[in-house]
Amino acid sequence: MSERILVVDDEKEIADLVEVYLQNDNYEVTKFYSGKEALESALSNPPDLAVLDVMLPDMDGFEICKKIREQYYFPIIMLTAKVEDMDKIMGLTLGADDYITKPFNPLELVARVKTQLRRYKRYNGAEEVEDSVDIRSLHISKSSHSCTLNGELLNLTPMEFDILWYLCERRGNVVSSEELFEQVWGEKFLDQNNTVMAHIARLREKMKEPARKPRYVKTVWGVGYTIEA
Repeated sequence: MSERILVVDDEKEIADLVEVYLQNDNYEVTKFYSGKEALESALSNPPDLAVLDVMLPDMDGFEICKKIREQYYFPIIMLTAKVEDMDKIMGLTLGADDYITKPFNPLELVARVKTQLRRYKRYNGAEEVEDSVDIRSLHISKSSHSCTLNGELLNLTPMEFDILWYLCERRGNVVSSEELFEQVWGEKFLDQNNTVMAHIARLREKMKEPARKPRYVKTVWGVGYTIEA
Protein backbone atom coordinates (compact mmCIF):
# COMPACT_ATOMS: atom_id res chain seq x y z
CA MET A 1 0.00 0.00 0.00
CA SER A 2 1.30 3.48 -0.87
CA GLU A 3 2.53 5.68 1.94
CA ARG A 4 0.22 8.61 2.59
CA ILE A 5 1.53 12.17 2.78
CA LEU A 6 -0.48 15.05 4.24
CA VAL A 7 0.24 18.37 2.50
CA VAL A 8 -1.09 21.74 3.66
CA ASP A 9 -0.31 25.08 2.01
CA ASP A 10 -2.69 27.98 1.45
CA GLU A 11 -0.90 28.79 -1.83
CA LYS A 12 -2.87 26.52 -4.14
CA GLU A 13 -0.18 26.44 -6.83
CA ILE A 14 2.46 25.19 -4.36
CA ALA A 15 0.18 22.59 -2.78
CA ASP A 16 -0.86 21.30 -6.20
CA LEU A 17 2.76 21.17 -7.42
CA VAL A 18 3.89 19.23 -4.34
CA GLU A 19 0.99 16.85 -4.82
CA VAL A 20 1.96 16.13 -8.44
CA TYR A 21 5.61 15.40 -7.60
CA LEU A 22 4.72 13.15 -4.67
CA GLN A 23 2.13 11.27 -6.72
CA ASN A 24 4.75 10.76 -9.44
CA ASP A 25 6.74 8.86 -6.80
CA ASN A 26 3.68 6.75 -6.01
CA TYR A 27 2.78 8.44 -2.73
CA GLU A 28 -0.87 8.92 -1.81
CA VAL A 29 -1.48 12.60 -1.07
CA THR A 30 -4.08 14.16 1.21
CA LYS A 31 -4.07 17.89 0.43
CA PHE A 32 -5.47 20.90 2.29
CA TYR A 33 -5.36 24.66 1.83
CA SER A 34 -6.22 25.52 5.45
CA GLY A 35 -4.69 24.56 8.77
CA LYS A 36 -7.78 23.53 10.75
CA GLU A 37 -8.93 20.99 8.18
CA ALA A 38 -5.42 19.60 7.91
CA LEU A 39 -5.12 19.25 11.69
CA GLU A 40 -8.48 17.48 11.95
CA SER A 41 -7.37 15.04 9.27
CA ALA A 42 -3.96 14.44 10.86
CA LEU A 43 -5.47 13.66 14.26
CA SER A 44 -8.36 11.49 13.04
CA ASN A 45 -6.50 9.67 10.27
CA PRO A 46 -2.74 10.08 10.84
CA PRO A 47 -0.60 10.02 7.67
CA ASP A 48 2.84 8.48 7.26
CA LEU A 49 4.35 12.00 6.97
CA ALA A 50 3.13 15.60 6.99
CA VAL A 51 4.36 18.60 4.99
CA LEU A 52 3.20 21.75 6.80
CA ASP A 53 3.38 25.33 5.60
CA VAL A 54 4.20 27.73 8.43
CA MET A 55 2.15 30.71 7.24
CA LEU A 56 -1.53 29.80 7.02
CA PRO A 57 -4.56 32.12 7.29
CA ASP A 58 -6.42 30.31 10.10
CA MET A 59 -3.66 28.71 12.23
CA ASP A 60 0.06 28.52 11.63
CA GLY A 61 2.09 25.41 10.96
CA PHE A 62 3.85 25.68 14.32
CA GLU A 63 0.54 25.24 16.14
CA ILE A 64 -0.42 22.29 13.92
CA CYS A 65 2.95 20.68 14.60
CA LYS A 66 2.55 21.17 18.35
CA LYS A 67 -0.94 19.63 18.36
CA ILE A 68 0.17 16.64 16.29
CA ARG A 69 3.11 15.97 18.59
CA GLU A 70 0.76 15.66 21.54
CA GLN A 71 -0.46 12.37 20.03
CA TYR A 72 1.68 11.21 17.10
CA TYR A 73 5.33 10.93 16.10
CA PHE A 74 5.21 10.51 12.32
CA PRO A 75 7.74 12.74 10.49
CA ILE A 76 6.91 16.40 9.92
CA ILE A 77 8.59 18.66 7.35
CA MET A 78 7.95 22.40 7.66
CA LEU A 79 7.70 24.71 4.64
CA THR A 80 8.65 28.28 5.44
CA ALA A 81 9.09 31.48 3.46
CA LYS A 82 11.09 32.88 6.37
CA VAL A 83 14.84 32.48 6.61
CA GLU A 84 15.39 33.61 10.21
CA ASP A 85 17.14 30.99 12.33
CA MET A 86 14.68 31.49 15.20
CA ASP A 87 11.76 30.42 13.01
CA LYS A 88 13.58 27.26 12.03
CA ILE A 89 14.60 26.56 15.61
CA MET A 90 11.02 27.07 16.80
CA GLY A 91 9.68 24.49 14.35
CA LEU A 92 12.37 21.96 15.26
CA THR A 93 11.88 22.57 18.97
CA LEU A 94 8.15 21.93 18.65
CA GLY A 95 8.91 18.53 17.14
CA ALA A 96 9.39 19.04 13.42
CA ASP A 97 11.95 16.71 11.85
CA ASP A 98 13.08 18.91 8.97
CA TYR A 99 12.38 22.20 7.23
CA ILE A 100 12.71 23.53 3.71
CA THR A 101 12.67 27.21 2.71
CA LYS A 102 10.57 28.61 -0.12
CA PRO A 103 11.17 28.82 -2.99
CA PHE A 104 12.30 25.21 -3.20
CA ASN A 105 12.97 22.53 -5.78
CA PRO A 106 10.11 19.98 -5.62
CA LEU A 107 12.62 17.19 -6.26
CA GLU A 108 14.51 18.22 -3.12
CA LEU A 109 11.28 18.04 -1.13
CA VAL A 110 10.59 14.53 -2.45
CA ALA A 111 14.13 13.51 -1.46
CA ARG A 112 13.59 14.88 2.06
CA VAL A 113 10.31 12.95 2.29
CA LYS A 114 12.06 9.71 1.35
CA THR A 115 14.83 10.32 3.90
CA GLN A 116 12.39 10.97 6.73
CA LEU A 117 10.24 7.93 5.89
CA ARG A 118 13.30 5.66 5.85
CA ARG A 119 14.31 6.94 9.29
CA TYR A 120 10.77 6.49 10.60
CA LYS A 121 10.69 2.88 9.42
CA ARG A 122 13.95 2.18 11.26
CA TYR A 123 12.51 3.78 14.37
CA ASN A 124 9.49 1.49 14.24
CA GLY A 125 11.59 -1.65 14.11
CA ALA A 126 11.75 -2.35 10.38
CA GLU A 127 15.37 -3.30 10.92
CA GLU A 128 16.17 -5.83 13.66
CA VAL A 129 19.28 -4.88 15.60
CA GLU A 130 20.15 -6.52 18.92
CA ASP A 131 21.87 -3.52 20.48
CA SER A 132 21.13 -1.64 23.68
CA VAL A 133 22.96 0.77 25.97
CA ASP A 134 22.56 1.37 29.72
CA ILE A 135 24.01 4.54 31.21
CA ARG A 136 23.04 4.93 34.85
CA SER A 137 19.22 5.28 34.79
CA LEU A 138 19.05 5.66 30.99
CA HIS A 139 18.26 2.59 28.87
CA ILE A 140 18.06 2.82 25.08
CA SER A 141 17.39 -0.13 22.78
CA LYS A 142 17.86 -0.02 19.04
CA SER A 143 16.20 -3.40 18.50
CA SER A 144 12.94 -2.17 20.03
CA HIS A 145 13.61 1.53 19.32
CA SER A 146 12.59 2.46 22.83
CA CYS A 147 14.19 4.62 25.50
CA THR A 148 13.48 4.83 29.22
CA LEU A 149 14.88 7.19 31.83
CA ASN A 150 14.37 6.38 35.51
CA GLY A 151 11.92 3.71 34.40
CA GLU A 152 9.79 6.19 32.46
CA LEU A 153 9.33 5.77 28.70
CA LEU A 154 10.52 8.76 26.67
CA ASN A 155 8.35 9.64 23.68
CA LEU A 156 11.07 10.56 21.21
CA THR A 157 10.65 11.44 17.58
CA PRO A 158 12.70 9.33 15.14
CA MET A 159 15.24 12.15 14.83
CA GLU A 160 15.59 12.57 18.58
CA PHE A 161 16.05 8.83 19.01
CA ASP A 162 18.76 8.72 16.35
CA ILE A 163 20.62 11.60 17.98
CA LEU A 164 20.50 10.03 21.44
CA TRP A 165 21.48 6.60 20.09
CA TYR A 166 24.47 8.02 18.20
CA LEU A 167 25.70 9.84 21.31
CA CYS A 168 25.16 6.76 23.50
CA GLU A 169 27.08 4.57 21.04
CA ARG A 170 30.00 6.99 21.34
CA ARG A 171 29.64 7.61 25.08
CA GLY A 172 32.76 9.04 26.63
CA ASN A 173 33.71 10.75 23.36
CA VAL A 174 32.85 14.24 22.16
CA VAL A 175 30.78 14.35 18.96
CA SER A 176 30.89 17.57 16.94
CA SER A 177 27.71 19.19 15.61
CA GLU A 178 29.05 18.58 12.11
CA GLU A 179 29.54 14.84 12.69
CA LEU A 180 26.17 14.49 14.41
CA PHE A 181 24.34 16.29 11.61
CA GLU A 182 26.02 14.38 8.80
CA GLN A 183 25.54 10.98 10.48
CA VAL A 184 21.94 11.49 11.62
CA TRP A 185 20.58 13.68 8.81
CA GLY A 186 22.76 12.17 6.09
CA GLU A 187 23.46 15.58 4.57
CA LYS A 188 26.47 17.90 4.32
CA PHE A 189 26.77 20.20 7.32
CA LEU A 190 26.80 23.93 6.54
CA ASP A 191 28.12 26.71 8.75
CA GLN A 192 25.60 28.52 10.95
CA ASN A 193 23.33 25.46 10.99
CA ASN A 194 21.36 25.46 14.27
CA THR A 195 19.39 22.30 13.52
CA VAL A 196 21.43 20.11 15.88
CA MET A 197 21.23 22.65 18.70
CA ALA A 198 17.44 22.85 18.42
CA HIS A 199 17.04 19.07 18.53
CA ILE A 200 19.42 18.74 21.48
CA ALA A 201 17.36 21.36 23.36
CA ARG A 202 14.16 19.43 22.65
CA LEU A 203 15.79 16.15 23.68
CA ARG A 204 16.98 17.61 26.98
CA GLU A 205 13.50 18.99 27.61
CA LYS A 206 11.96 15.54 27.22
CA MET A 207 14.64 14.07 29.48
CA LYS A 208 13.85 16.84 32.02
CA GLU A 209 17.48 17.83 31.98
CA PRO A 210 18.52 21.20 33.47
CA ALA A 211 19.96 23.33 30.68
CA ARG A 212 22.95 24.53 32.70
CA LYS A 213 23.99 21.22 34.29
CA PRO A 214 22.56 18.28 32.33
CA ARG A 215 23.31 14.80 33.68
CA TYR A 216 23.42 13.09 30.30
CA VAL A 217 23.73 15.12 27.10
CA LYS A 218 26.48 17.60 27.93
CA THR A 219 27.83 20.43 25.81
CA VAL A 220 31.59 20.77 25.35
CA TRP A 221 31.75 24.39 24.30
CA GLY A 222 33.37 24.96 20.94
CA VAL A 223 33.66 21.22 20.31
CA GLY A 224 30.31 19.41 20.42
CA TYR A 225 28.25 17.10 22.63
CA THR A 226 29.00 14.08 24.79
CA ILE A 227 27.39 11.52 27.05
CA GLU A 228 29.72 10.36 29.80
CA ALA A 229 29.91 6.61 30.37
